[in-house]
Amino acid sequence: MDRLTLLDRFLEENGIAFSAEVPMKKYTTFRIGGNCRRMVWPSSAEKIRRVMAFCRKGGIPLYLMGNGSNLLVADEGVDGAVLQLGGSFSSIVLEGDSGLLCEAGATLAQACVFARDQGLAGLEFAYGIPGSVGGAAYMNAGAYGGEMKDVILWCEAVDRGGNIRRFSGEELAFSYRHSVFTGRDDCITRVCFGLRPGNREEIGAAMDDYMNRRRTKQPLEFPSAGSAFKRPEGGYASALIDQCGLKGFACGGAKVSEKHAGFIINWKEATCGDVLALIDEVSRQVKEKTGFVLEPEVKMLP
Repeated sequence: MDRLTLLDRFLEENGIAFSAEVPMKKYTTFRIGGNCRRMVWPSSAEKIRRVMAFCRKGGIPLYLMGNGSNLLVADEGVDGAVLQLGGSFSSIVLEGDSGLLCEAGATLAQACVFARDQGLAGLEFAYGIPGSVGGAAYMNAGAYGGEMKDVILWCEAVDRGGNIRRFSGEELAFSYRHSVFTGRDDCITRVCFGLRPGNREEIGAAMDDYMNRRRTKQPLEFPSAGSAFKRPEGGYASALIDQCGLKGFACGGAKVSEKHAGFIINWKEATCGDVLALIDEVSRQVKEKTGFVLEPEVKMLP
């Protein structure tokens, strides 16, 4: 019996939802990528722990994903299992007077709306960031002058040893698009936000303002993974790309957005290869013409 058949049996016995040969393009905002052999949807931290332990023991490659908003999946797909934290693991509850306790599969939009409805301020900047709460914590997502490090009190995660650990304060090691979890196999399960009492109408108005700015300035009408490059020290990726005359530059079906040069869009059935070729060419030209080195912000899977 092969490893994936054993995984199927394990998932069935433990009441964990899964599906075989899932087209990853349906689960990423880029709408790119081949099939993954198994996609798994756990509904509790304990089930996450069990899946991680089983795959580790059985030598089954296991990849973690949230809302798929910062992922570029290989055209060949994923030869292993993808554990997605989504709707079945997305509860949001109040924590004390001004805290928000979110399961990692909740979207940032859901967290922002919940906070607004409870009259809690501080998370408005995140409204419109298309990721999950867990993904946002993993990469210290930010926009409009705010970052996750400003509002996260602690995160819980299942580590490689199968332990559920809580990280808080300096342990989170937040920096620009980085956290203690970056590059590790830990799976974030819960995030606690520390917010402050505010006026519901004012919170809602700020959220609407941020969303309107996004719609005006960003190519939301096309599939993408958000900002394609990290902000280089001493510059801005979008300005540098624009300065090099690369707006509208394309490789196959992937193109630098003419609306916002920091975005690479899937404008015509792009492949992963198209996107990678475009990232390489944009990076090459920017370095050659400006001296700045651009680092991709999009994560590859696998």
